[in-house]
Amino acid sequence: MDLGHILLLILAGVVAGGINALAGGGSLVTFPSLIATGLPSIEANVTNSVSVFPGYLSSALGSRADLAGQWRRIPAVLPACVAGTVAGCALLLRTPARTFEVVVPFLVLGAAAMLFFQDRLRGLVGHPRAFGPRRRAVALQLVVFAGAVYGGYFGAALGVMYVAVLALVLDETFHRINALKNVLTVSVGAVTLVAFALFGPVNWSAVLVLAPATVVGGYAGATLARRLPSRFLKGLIVTFGAAIGLVLLIRAREVTR
Repeated sequence: MDLGHILLLILAGVVAGGINALAGGGSLVTFPSLIATGLPSIEANVTNSVSVFPGYLSSALGSRADLAGQWRRIPAVLPACVAGTVAGCALLLRTPARTFEVVVPFLVLGAAAMLFFQDRLRGLVGHPRAFGPRRRAVALQLVVFAGAVYGGYFGAALGVMYVAVLALVLDETFHRINALKNVLTVSVGAVTLVAFALFGPVNWSAVLVLAPATVVGGYAGATLARRLPSRFLKGLIVTFGAAIGLVLLIRAREVTR
């Protein structure tokens, strides 16, 4: 890498770390930046997954105050999170990416729409307070597993998807849901870090540049997120999620031509 590539990755890492803490989807910044340095797409995707993990960790640390009272919930969903991430990593390393590249934009756009129409959807499926404990527990396990599969495979907008589905099944404030999302993305990131470090084509020189930058952006973004009104934060996540989905949709059309 030359100096220009190094500066590009530092800037991308800081911006992506902040975006991941605020809304999720910072990989849409770092992944194209890695492509711009000349890495092949699969190598860039794997390197990106390893690089953003420290940023996920700093985001979780920055939002730990909003995790009060949720520490019993976290161990209960970790097995589903780990299992889903392993499945997603296996899909990435063993199957062609073209089919999933076509599906991903619709998943992201669907997550943004789900969050936007959250109140109406609650009217259809019922408010979380109306769920029985068993129904809520099963729904939580399912959405955590499904999100982890996606995160292990690609990961962009994982935070958007997690916030959208968690808001449907949990009766929590938006800031507390965002904090739980940060913990889940750390768990997904830890598994992908191990899996790709052992079996994936990681470009470690790029990781050494990108990872520290995501830490700075992640902690700053998490601190800012706690100070933003819930309505504004929700609008930010919906807007960024929709933008990510549209960009990925354009990429998918180019791939299938």
